[in-house]
Formats: sequence, structure tokens, C-alpha cells
Amino acid sequence: MFANFRQAMAWVHTWFGLVLGYVLMVAFFFGSLSVFDREIDRWAVPETRFAAQPMPSFDTVLKPVYDKLRAHPDDMAATALRVEGDIPHPDTLPLVSLYAYTTHRDPVLQIGGEFAIPNKPIDASDDHQHVHGWASIDPRSGAYLSEDKLQVGSDFFYPLHYGLHLHWKNLGYWIVGLAALIMLVALVTGVVMHRKLFKELFTFRPHKRTQRSVLDLHNLTGVVALPFHFFFAFTGLLIFAGIYFPLSQTALEPLAKQHEVLQAERTGLPHEPAGIAAPLASVDAMVAEAKRRWAARDMPGEVGYLYMDHLGDANGYVSIFRAGSDQVALVGQGVHFKASNGGVLREDPPLTPVFAVNEFLTGLHLQHFRHWLLRWLYVFGGLAGCVCIATGFVFFVEKRKRQMAGQSAMLVRWVDALAVTAVTGMLLATATMLVANRLLPEDMVGRGVWQERLFWYSWLAALAHAASRSAPVARGLMSPAWREQCWAYAALAVAAVLLNWLTTGDHLGKTLAASYWPVAGVDICLLLSAAVAVRSARLLRVREGVRAQALATTGHAPLDALEPARG
Repeated sequence: MFANFRQAMAWVHTWFGLVLGYVLMVAFFFGSLSVFDREIDRWAVPETRFAAQPMPSFDTVLKPVYDKLRAHPDDMAATALRVEGDIPHPDTLPLVSLYAYTTHRDPVLQIGGEFAIPNKPIDASDDHQHVHGWASIDPRSGAYLSEDKLQVGSDFFYPLHYGLHLHWKNLGYWIVGLAALIMLVALVTGVVMHRKLFKELFTFRPHKRTQRSVLDLHNLTGVVALPFHFFFAFTGLLIFAGIYFPLSQTALEPLAKQHEVLQAERTGLPHEPAGIAAPLASVDAMVAEAKRRWAARDMPGEVGYLYMDHLGDANGYVSIFRAGSDQVALVGQGVHFKASNGGVLREDPPLTPVFAVNEFLTGLHLQHFRHWLLRWLYVFGGLAGCVCIATGFVFFVEKRKRQMAGQSAMLVRWVDALAVTAVTGMLLATATMLVANRLLPEDMVGRGVWQERLFWYSWLAALAHAASRSAPVARGLMSPAWREQCWAYAALAVAAVLLNWLTTGDHLGKTLAASYWPVAGVDICLLLSAAVAVRSARLLRVREGVRAQALATTGHAPLDALEPARG
């Protein structure tokens, strides 16, 4: 079938990359945006534009907040399908566990909890009989933030990059996981294909014809960011291994439940409530003791995560975890207290080598640490992945235009249309969402839902536009959809910046003067990307003209003739 091993690897690299490259494009682009998801949240929700806050006092600020917390209607509806009878009114359900979470980049505080229900499960093996509630609050006052104020970065872009917002049977996780696996295959086959790997690192000829310059850029971005691409594909699979291999919920479920009980006995953190009412001691005093113990271990820090279980019960306990912004590994150095008297039950020991490696790799992927330069390197690495994938699409189309003209031209047209949609169409959808965020009325019911809908509608519109404008591709010309969508993105990006100014008063001069980088950074990135889009549109117009002139003169558009072995 293939003359040699390298040709076989080239076939695998091409077709595997083509089929799942669209998913990888989403993962890399929105993964890049997720590096600054909290900053995008500040831009999208103006009332959260204040300095990052530490974990507030539980006794004076958070306790009244949790008294008002109720089970979320969405989770009430989902749980109702799994239990017998009607679930009691949310006001009557007791709060049995709670959490609060923040980072060094969060002005707002994420809180939530579990509420006990008396209903029996329909499936006897379903032993998790709770409903959940959650909210975002202003930690300075304890005021609840509106749920219709979609935190675009952390609630939409971030989960999109690993789950595609396809929740049925965790389908999105599986698709992205398959794409990550294919990414590893593509990286290995790409290295096999290119014997002169280091030469590719320094070869880029932008003034050559499209096929040659696109291939140079594909090789360049692939080689420069090769370790980054491999690492993120691998650690992404590692993080979600529990979903891909859910042994503790399937074949090994009895052993997993037994392990939970034994773990509770070993750590002294009760697995089940005692059924005896007990008061809650001062949580602030427990926080002070946890901070004292961290300082004694030469790692002073603030609280990043607070968790309480078996509330109001004699077996209740409070777990306080350190914010790990000064380290890579996601290790919270937890200190656990008896809820009724504040006595220390346990202080987490150092991790075993295996767990330490796992936490380090997970921490590198999720980058919760405080290191702004490294964050920007993550963004550039992710965008390099986007360029590598996008140029792979373009090279596929450019190489096959003449081969398939008059035969399978429809395949090339659809690949080009999908490539336009995956690249400029994705940018259009993102910019449309930001524009909608500033245009939709603040008091609009379902405001967050409509922002999401407009994202998907605009992306579908980009696909329809790209497909309708793909006819020139069958004649060896470039699709004008690339250029037109670049112009459309530039207009939307500038509009988003202007609308932010008009609707909030936070223009770029003001945010720069105040050194409020979350909002200033988003505006600057929008303007810079708009400038790149305008420059790209102009260059594409020139190339379109050259090809059209060549077609009129010679009867065919100029294409490169590259040797596959050297490509």
C-alpha cells in the first residue's frame, strides 16, 4: 500500500489530523484563552472589577451567606429523575456540607454545598442522595452575584476546551480525549516524516507561494512548540483518566467504597454522620491555627479552599487548604479540624512519589500558580498549536486543489469551508459573544443563555458563509471567505472594545492608568488581534488577485509542486 514507512506515517499524520484537527483547534484556542479565564470574567462582568480578595472571615461574612444558600433548580430537576417521590421544598432541606474556593486572581468567591433529601433512589446502587447549590459572591460584603451574569472565561471558554459543552454521557470529554490521543499520534508521525527536524526550526519563506509558505509555517510551529503540544495532550488525558477508565464507579465500585471507609478510619475524618447534633466552633480560630502550622513549616500562605462535612453533627469536620499560588503542584497542605471544638484531627503528610508526580503534572496543566511570564508562554504555545493545525488544513486544500478539480472538488470545498469555520469562524463566534455581552440588557432574563446561543448561532453562520463562498476553491483559487471573515472579526473585536467603554466607562486609558490589567489586557488583545486580522485580510486579497490573474492568463491557478518525501 505504501512504498516505505515514512509514507505510511505521512498518511496517518494527514488523515488523522484532518478528521480530528477541528476538535484540537477548539481545545488549543479556548485552552489558550482559559489561561486568563478569570481576567476575561472581569471584562464580562463589570461589577466584579475590583482587586482580588483573600478568603473572607467565615464567622462574620460567610456564615450568613450559607444561611441563604439553597439547592439549585437545575440540580433539583436532575436529582428528581433519580429518586422516588417529590423532593421537599428547597427551604426545608438541611445543608450537610459546604465549600468555598478562591485563587490569587479571583475578586469573587465561589461557594456551594450539598443538601440532604429524604427520598429513596430508584436505582439501589445510587448512594449519593443529595442536591447541590452553588453561587458566586462578593467576598467584601457577602452579596450574591446574579446568575444571569455569565462568567464568560471560567464558565464558558474554560469548559469548552475540554468538554465542548456536550454533557450527554460525557460525550464532549470522550471526543476531546480521542482528539488528544490523535494529537500524540500526529506528533510522533510528524517527527518521523521530517528527518531534517532542526532545519525546519529555522525555515520559513513567507514570500513563497501559498503551499510552500504554509507548509514552512506548519513545520515551524510544530517543531518550536513540540514539547508543549506533547505535554498538554498527555496531561489532559492524565487529568481525565478517571472518566476514560471509571473503574471506581464500575468494576471496582465495591472496593472503592470499602477504601473510602478504611481511609476515613486511617485519617480520622469520619465517613458517615454520627446522628448526634453538635454545634460549630469558631472557624476563624481554625483558620488562624492552620496558618500558624503552615508558617511553622516555612510555607506561610492564605486559605484557598475551605470544606466542611457532616454539618451540625458530632462527626462534623472542617478542612482548610492552603492556596498554592507559590508552587506548581496542586497540593493544598490541608489541616483538618473537629467541627464541634476546633481540635486538630489531622495534618496532611507529604505525598508519596507517585502522587507527587501526578499533582505536579496536573498543576503544570492547570497553571494555578502565580507566574505571569509563564502564563503568557502558555498562551503563545497554545496559539502556536492553533497555527500548526490551521496551516495543516490550508496545506491539505492547497495540495489537492488541482488534483481533485473536476473529480472530487466537493471534498476540497468542504475541507476548506470547515477550515475557515474552525479558524476565522471560531474567532467570529468568540468576538460575537463578547459584543453580545456588552449589548444585551443587564436585567434581561436568561442573559447568560442568550450569550451562549449567539456564540453557537454565529459559528453556524460562519460555516454557512464559508460553504457558500467556497466555489472558487474548485477552480484552484482561494476562498474569499477567509478574507471576509478576517474583516468581520476585526470589526467585531474593535466593536467589543468600544462597547466596553460605552457601557462601563472603563476605556483603555482609564484601565491602564489604574493598572487594572484584567480589563486592559482583554481590550489590548482584542485590538492587537483586530490589527492582525486586518493585515491578514489585505495579504489574502493580494494573493487572491495574483491567482485570479494567473487563471485568466494561463488557464489555471499557480500551485506548488512539492515532493512528499521532503514536505
